[in-house]
Amino acid sequence: MHKYIILIVSFLAFTACNKNYLEKYPLDGPSSSSFITNEQELMLAINGCYASVPFHPSAHNCPLPVILDQVTDLGFDRNNGTLQEVGKGSHDSNNGFFLSIWSSSYSGIARCNFLLDNIDKVKNIVSEQLYNRVKAEARFLRAYHYHYLVEMFGGVPVVTTSLKLDESQVPRNTKEETVNFILTEMEAAAADLPPGYAANESGRATKGAALAIKARIALYNEKWDVAADAAKRVMDLNVYQLHPDFGELFTYKGQTSKEIIFALQYLKGIKTHNIPSQFFSRMASGFSGLVPGQSLIDSYECTDGLSIDKSPGFDPAKPFENRDPRLGYTVALPGSIFMNFQFETHKDSVKTWDYNTTPAKRVNNTDATNAFATFTGYCWRKYTDLTDKVERTTSELNVISVRYAEVLLIYAEAKIESNQVDNTVYDAINTVRQRPSVNMPSIAAGKTREELRSIIRKERKYELAGEGFRVFDIRRWKIADQLMNGIFYGRIPRGLPAAAPAIDANGTPDYSAVPNRSEMRVVETRIFKTNRDYLWPIPNIETLTNPSLAQNPNY
Repeated sequence: MHKYIILIVSFLAFTACNKNYLEKYPLDGPSSSSFITNEQELMLAINGCYASVPFHPSAHNCPLPVILDQVTDLGFDRNNGTLQEVGKGSHDSNNGFFLSIWSSSYSGIARCNFLLDNIDKVKNIVSEQLYNRVKAEARFLRAYHYHYLVEMFGGVPVVTTSLKLDESQVPRNTKEETVNFILTEMEAAAADLPPGYAANESGRATKGAALAIKARIALYNEKWDVAADAAKRVMDLNVYQLHPDFGELFTYKGQTSKEIIFALQYLKGIKTHNIPSQFFSRMASGFSGLVPGQSLIDSYECTDGLSIDKSPGFDPAKPFENRDPRLGYTVALPGSIFMNFQFETHKDSVKTWDYNTTPAKRVNNTDATNAFATFTGYCWRKYTDLTDKVERTTSELNVISVRYAEVLLIYAEAKIESNQVDNTVYDAINTVRQRPSVNMPSIAAGKTREELRSIIRKERKYELAGEGFRVFDIRRWKIADQLMNGIFYGRIPRGLPAAAPAIDANGTPDYSAVPNRSEMRVVETRIFKTNRDYLWPIPNIETLTNPSLAQNPNY
């Protein structure tokens, strides 16, 4: 895909430096009467559509998937701003985070519509295979934008062609109409997308990507049979497999993994992100601005497959031992090595080990003493790589949007909810749990539907934390009002919880009976309004400029 990102630059040069500058065409972009007249321009246009996908909807310059979990029960944004407002429930329709998502999505949709409006100009010039593939790519990318919009805002205007100014007063479609549009588009795209590409074209939409997004949006909207069927078709492609090393999957070494179905592409000089700066510890010269909370850490099971309130293997004095390995792969835990430093956030640990030299040496520990060190006592480990240690604000590490483990979990949940449990459900769950680097106990057959529902909900949390799925999960399970009201905790600054919290069927800790709960750091007190916050508001400027656009309730 890198080769094609570079072509975007050529596209910009083409539109800015066309020698026919006296022609009365728009000077700020391509005109339908002057663009997409040959294969080169067609490829420039579709690459422009791809360029709109990895947008960064906040001041942190981080891609959407890694930002979203910070507005759930899993994470926290320390930086005062619009993202933090969403997390604690103080947002309104003027919040810039929502506006950025809305405007970036519709900008991307407009690019796709422009291409689809003009692609027939080259129908008899390029090969039929390329014509069909590019058209399918554009339909995939357009529906990809819509699949985020519909889950954040509900039904939105489904625009499928370039609009003139006098056509811009478009009302909202219903959520059902929007969802059905996405399902139809993804199915149509899958028919003409290949199962894979040559290495120099990696990053493009594939048949598997279209079917996986179809499965995802069907699952989110309780279309169980559709979700299970689409997920099974991805499985039956025999293209994808789980990456053996869970931690490596989210580093540069994992970028070509067969687990990755679709990823947001980055390349220095073209498009980079700021994840390292936000995720790294203070010792590694990071801000520790986006961080996981105590409730996520306590959610993970022990290696015997039991929750920490039930496992004899859990020791409150050594809380990170004998735990699901995905905890340590997902989160930088106190006492672990993180970015070549011993990561320790106990406030009395004023010295720590620096392993960047041989032999290691003791140094001042800013993760314990800096006022802006991680507020929760933890950092995200996913998407951190030593390669980015020097250039922390210009990472080119790709960010996974769709991976095979999610498809397996979609399949299992859809079959559970449709009450069609068979061995394939257990196989899907256990394949994820027993990845070689994870190797958690298998789930034995014979579970009730309620037991399996609990298992799959917790499994999605353990497997997908930090990847942007949680906000959609807690909404569709109708538990967001329970999880997003009250205190968001960090670790005890100079100690540990004296006992394990109670863990419920969704894997959520309850600290009310922990003897020293009062010592836990209160990071934030959150509010969730049940009659409002299961949807986000349409940006106020959009409803003002388009009176046909109805606002969501209670905003």
